[in-house]
Amino acid sequence: MTNQQDSLMLWLTPSVQMVVQFILLVLADATCGREIDRRALVDRHTVQYEKYTPEAPGQVGNGEFSFAFDITGLQTFPSEKEGHVPLGTMAQWSWHSFPERQQYQYRQTLREYDVHGRKVSYATDMRSEAAVAIRSNPHRFNLARIALRLIDSQGSRAEVTDLDNTSQELSLWTGEATSKFTFEGQPVTVRTASHPTLDALAIDIRSPLVASGQVGIDLSFAYPAGVWGPKVDNWETPQRHTTELKQVGDQIRLVRTLDAVQYAADVSTNGHLTANAPHQFAIEHLGSEHLQLVVHFHPEPETDFEPLSVNSVRRAASKHWEGFWLGGGAIDLSESRDPRWRELERRIVLSQYLTAIQCAGSMPPQETGLLCNSWYGKSHLEMHWWHAAHFAFWGRFELLERSLGWYEEITPAARSIAKRQGYKGVRWPKMTGPAGISSPSEVGELLVWQQPHPIYLAELAYRDKPDAETLERYQTIVEQTAEFMADYAHFDASNDRYLLGPVLIPAQECYDGRSAAGVYNPTFELSYWRWALQTANRWRQRLDLPPNEHWKQVADKIAKPTVRNGVYAAIENAPYTRRRDHPSMLAALGVMPDVGLLDADTMSRTMLDVERDWDWSETWGWDYPMMAMTAARVGNRSKAVDYLLLDTPKNRYMMNGHCYQADRLPVYLPANGGLLAAVAMMSAGWDGSEPLGDAPGFPSDGSWSVRYEGLRRMP
Repeated sequence: MTNQQDSLMLWLTPSVQMVVQFILLVLADATCGREIDRRALVDRHTVQYEKYTPEAPGQVGNGEFSFAFDITGLQTFPSEKEGHVPLGTMAQWSWHSFPERQQYQYRQTLREYDVHGRKVSYATDMRSEAAVAIRSNPHRFNLARIALRLIDSQGSRAEVTDLDNTSQELSLWTGEATSKFTFEGQPVTVRTASHPTLDALAIDIRSPLVASGQVGIDLSFAYPAGVWGPKVDNWETPQRHTTELKQVGDQIRLVRTLDAVQYAADVSTNGHLTANAPHQFAIEHLGSEHLQLVVHFHPEPETDFEPLSVNSVRRAASKHWEGFWLGGGAIDLSESRDPRWRELERRIVLSQYLTAIQCAGSMPPQETGLLCNSWYGKSHLEMHWWHAAHFAFWGRFELLERSLGWYEEITPAARSIAKRQGYKGVRWPKMTGPAGISSPSEVGELLVWQQPHPIYLAELAYRDKPDAETLERYQTIVEQTAEFMADYAHFDASNDRYLLGPVLIPAQECYDGRSAAGVYNPTFELSYWRWALQTANRWRQRLDLPPNEHWKQVADKIAKPTVRNGVYAAIENAPYTRRRDHPSMLAALGVMPDVGLLDADTMSRTMLDVERDWDWSETWGWDYPMMAMTAARVGNRSKAVDYLLLDTPKNRYMMNGHCYQADRLPVYLPANGGLLAAVAMMSAGWDGSEPLGDAPGFPSDGSWSVRYEGLRRMP
């Protein structure tokens, strides 16, 4: 909708609003030509492997649970070499804390800083024993390693080089992986699928070697590594955890105890399970060429046993993924003349799959999702927009809604942060576990751009369902977020304006916010502050409440972004702009709409200035869709596509669709989510872009044919 349409919607009843939105969506789809063959679109990007590829494993999952696998379809050949990705079996609830590290107090990490004449505490100590302990607790852990048991005729374990004729196909349409190879001259076929709503994995193996015992399944459990990442497992301390086998008839339950954490793994199989060693179990089906296994994980070990069959899980997965692809949005680029269309379309399709299985859970994900750990497995809330906003733009708001409600759960923790620092409202943490405790950090503690995200995401909720129920559900989040934002801004009476800073680090994190000079008025954050406070007052208007005059005053008088040499600086004070890390000043008119603070021509010059000599090796994967959105808003269509596909070390998309950043960060889901947000915006447009169906972010010279369905406009 345009800004004018949004204003009109305020005066319509909720039922009429929904009808209007539906008509706008139909009109948008109608401009895109004939219906897209969604099965053909998805199938042409089926993930196929012909060899062992430890840097790009496959995954199946459902948003709450995910299982990664190698060329065998299971976790048979894990590798901890640099550049290789750990094979995770993770759930949103799989959190553990080292008990010996719980002796420390959070206050030990606090340091005080002078903020406009008063002392404000931040947990910026990250080097002391207390800080290291609090940063690492809690951490995500691996539920299990489920591997193929391959024994050669001499009784030795197979190496990956012993496999011949390897091939693997991950069908995105069905959510099932089929892996085939020969071992000692005999064929082996493994099918792997995840249940769409349960934390359950189904495995189907067919081979003559099953009957002889040369092919089976190994199920093993480790203690958590609890390190920064990506490593998850510690196999060196079996004495620190227990695995208890409970069996009643055909029902097998493995009860795991990791210090204060307990969980269960229920085993349903047509084979026979035996304990080989502590925490290690073998599953075989001697005399048969067919072995089936379902492992169903529970966070509560006393949960009733629910037998699951392999076929029921496979059917449920297939039905779920077909519904996923037939619902929501779709973009077909196959009639484009630009040869880059196939790679862009591949990234789009695979990013939808990867974010659905890892970013659509009940809390914001870590940057590496449910594949492996980074930052101990904790969420980075400044990344939540990049992980999840795209779901709304792709007509799948329900996948965003799962994690949006989590802010309600951590509101007490966020209120405690604001209160400790002397601010009103709630201050959302940056790096956090499920309880919302802000992890000590020299950088993360001083970020502020995560603060407006809940308002933006709540606004997407209202655009999806513009009714009183939505307003009432998220009003507290919007109100309390805005209260902090308005109180955090400092009034500069001498210049009649509101400042952000000085104890602040912007989205471009390469400035020392703790220095005496500090950081003032980062361009992106200024724009986001105004937009969020204005939006919060629109919520009050929708609820027939008077506007909050203080919010309005801060939004109206927020400092103007700094211009130097005809381009926008990253921050107001020296060094103004460092030419590495995120060029986040571009997000001020790209991720953000025009809020009346920026000039499009100046932003266009800024964008080209960034392109000229930025240090691309020091960027991150979401920078490229960010730049594409800026290019689209300033009318440079060709640059929008160029930026999405810019050939740099931080914009590489692997065979599995993940975006590699570095050996320590081998996957980076904010890049995938950002890509989806950008292409949706470039296709369906944004409020105020016209006409519908014009694909305003793609060149209009005939080189690109953009057919889309079911997309929503960006604010």
